[in-house]
Amino acid sequence: MSTKISYYFSKLDKFPFPNYFEGLTETYEILQKAKAYLKETLTLPDVRKNLGEIRGDAPNLHGNYFIGEGTVIYNDVTVIGPVYIGKNCEIMPGAVIRPNTIIADNCSVGHGSEVKHCVLFGGAKIASLAFAGDSILGASARIGSGVITANRKFNQTNATIKVEGERVDLGDSFFGCILGDSSRLGANAVSQPGTHIGPNTWVYPLTNVRGFIPACKRVYHEQKTIMEENEIVELKP
Repeated sequence: MSTKISYYFSKLDKFPFPNYFEGLTETYEILQKAKAYLKETLTLPDVRKNLGEIRGDAPNLHGNYFIGEGTVIYNDVTVIGPVYIGKNCEIMPGAVIRPNTIIADNCSVGHGSEVKHCVLFGGAKIASLAFAGDSILGASARIGSGVITANRKFNQTNATIKVEGERVDLGDSFFGCILGDSSRLGANAVSQPGTHIGPNTWVYPLTNVRGFIPACKRVYHEQKTIMEENEIVELKP
């Protein structure tokens, strides 16, 4: 098991800032860098630039932000900067994009979803009514509807993960999920704080995962469906 960036993300070219990964080797360093990087990139001088298209009512845009060409922002979207959104993205109605988030080109955020301090590589998608917090989505990774990437332990200590038998401190009490290139979290799945999921792995709907999940796996809980006879009842209006 590894927290090395190279294990999870091989398409660094699908990222809007070519120099972003210089000097970085560990997954958690990507999130740690986002805050300072956006502050430097979007605040000197102040940047409030929308090159995309607004459809419907004007969105709520706060702080410093950059929205690229071809991106569509629908009604009732809230963006709280600093936030970078690349080209040809789709931010659906009611979505909330919170500070220190970087969304690369060709990504989408679904209706009513909340994205907090996340880094999305090119082509990553978050479906409707999901929460992605303090997480990284690799190129073409997918988060299904209703997914929760839990991002803080109950005791509020730093997130950790075991690496070769030793527990590694991930450097922050807020830490969600590492989702490798082309991996998927199915509808209503939940990942516990600090979860690392390798590339090309599918976590099936309603599955609860934690720790390290290797590349190229299918992950699901055994389920038993019970069917019994039911009485006919006319439901009240």
